[in-house]
Formats: sequence, C-alpha cells, structure tokens
Amino acid sequence: MTKSGLLLVDKPEGPSSAHVVHRAKVSLGAKKVGHLGTLDPFASGLLLLGINEGTKISDIFLRAPKSYRGVVTLGVATDSQDSTGVVVKTRPVPSLGDRELRVLEQRFSGQLQQTPPMFSALKRDGVRLYKLARQGKEVPRLPRTIQIDSIQLRQINCTEVGIDVTCSRGTYVRTLAADLGEALGCGAHLKSLRRIACGHLRVERAVSLDELERLTTRAESAMISLSSALTHLRGITWDHRWLARLRLGQQECLSQIGKPLEKQELVRLLDARGDLVALIGWNEDTPSGGWRLLRVFKE
Repeated sequence: MTKSGLLLVDKPEGPSSAHVVHRAKVSLGAKKVGHLGTLDPFASGLLLLGINEGTKISDIFLRAPKSYRGVVTLGVATDSQDSTGVVVKTRPVPSLGDRELRVLEQRFSGQLQQTPPMFSALKRDGVRLYKLARQGKEVPRLPRTIQIDSIQLRQINCTEVGIDVTCSRGTYVRTLAADLGEALGCGAHLKSLRRIACGHLRVERAVSLDELERLTTRAESAMISLSSALTHLRGITWDHRWLARLRLGQQECLSQIGKPLEKQELVRLLDARGDLVALIGWNEDTPSGGWRLLRVFKE
C-alpha cells in the first residue's frame, strides 16, 4: 500500500485540479488522494496533494498564505476576469511609471474588501455561481475580507503589468487584477497565473504531471512525509507508551505538556523515528487552558 504524505505537483495550464488528483491516484495506487487548495484550470504551479493520511492535514494548508506570480493585461475587461473569458469592455490605458505602480501597491496592501467573481465555485441557493454566470445571470455577492501580505507590480510593456502577490485564503487574484484595472480607470484582466508557494512549501520542490506518471512505483520517492511537511510546527518526541494511549483517544496524558509558546496553535507529536503520530491544539475554552487531540495518524 502507498504510504501517506504530501505530493507536490507542478500543475500545467489546462487540466483541472480534480483531473490532477485522479491521475495521481492512478499513478500512486493510493486509496485516498485530495488536493489541499484548488487551482483554476487556466493557472499553473504548485498543487498540494494529500495522500492517504495526508488528507487529514488539508485544513492547515487551506488556511496557509498562498504566493502567486502573474501577468495583468490592462485596458481589456472580461466576464471571467481572466484570459478565458469574453471581452466585455476595452478602454485606453493611462501612462504608467514607477510612481503610479508604487501607489497601487500601497492601495492594495493589507486588509481589503473583495467581492467574489460570478465565475467562481461559490454557491447561491445551492447553485454554483459559475453555472449562473454561464447562463448570463448575475446575482448580488457580499464582499469578503481578504489579506494581501505583499504585492509587487512591475511594468512589462504599455499594456501589461507583472504581479507578485502573497495573500490569504479566499483571495481571487483575477478579481484583484480586475480591481487594479478599475483603480487605473481602464479595466483589466488576469492574462496568466502561477502559484509559486503555499505556506512554506514551494513549487521548486514539485514534480510535473509527466514526471509523476513516469515514476509509477517509485512515485513515493517524490512524496514528503507528514512530519516533514509540517516542520513549521513545533515537534515533541514522545515515549511509545504515551503515544499508544493517545491512539486510543486517551487525552489525559497531554496535561504533562507545558503551556504553548507565543503564537503557537498546533504541535506535532512524534514517535522515536520522527514519524507524525498526532496533532494537538491549545484549548482556551477552559479557565486554565489545555491541550486537545485534533488528529491521530495511522501507523
């Protein structure tokens, strides 16, 4: 049976995230495979796949900041806000220089309100918005709070701007591109997009889809162990006797772990080999606080 872990795939433009999941499942012969944050078909770059027990840590990477690199085409707005859509308006592009780009960077940094696009997987009365959009319908959407940790803009030519952005979960980069265009008064759409990082994991460590299929039985060598994938979390190595009790759901032994360090939400519990046994989190609901068992991983 295929071991558990994370597989980093460099998704090409074209296939959907679900298609990549299917191909990885076939190549690995894994029982369970799931993506840890989808990528639009037109986008390329880092797609994290949880393999078997790896699906249990999906929420950690779904919440993690994502970094992207793309190209914004100015003066042309599309209905999907990206290059796959139908052109709905064209306008002259103003002259841009470093000063204008720095002002834009400042304006679109930090906490922002963003209205999700119609071409999205969000639902309205149980129906995906993109299905309504394809029928030519538009419904009101409430703006959502997003966080832009960093944004860098660079001029490519008179109608194209390169963008590097690190942002929170729920950010639509194509909507960010469209909003940049509106701020300039000319409209815009996202010409191309590539995800280069998810949390501390980067696309340089990923395998291509073709490489994954060529690996076949050796595909496990391209995987990252669960413990290695979570090295940004504090790790505590425990005696096997206590770990055996945890596997039975007996959490009383967690009381011997001291209070969390500053800004520490999760902790890894490891066995003597360094393999991940469990994830625990600090519970503030009790007067004195305490650790609680969040995930237990099979041996």
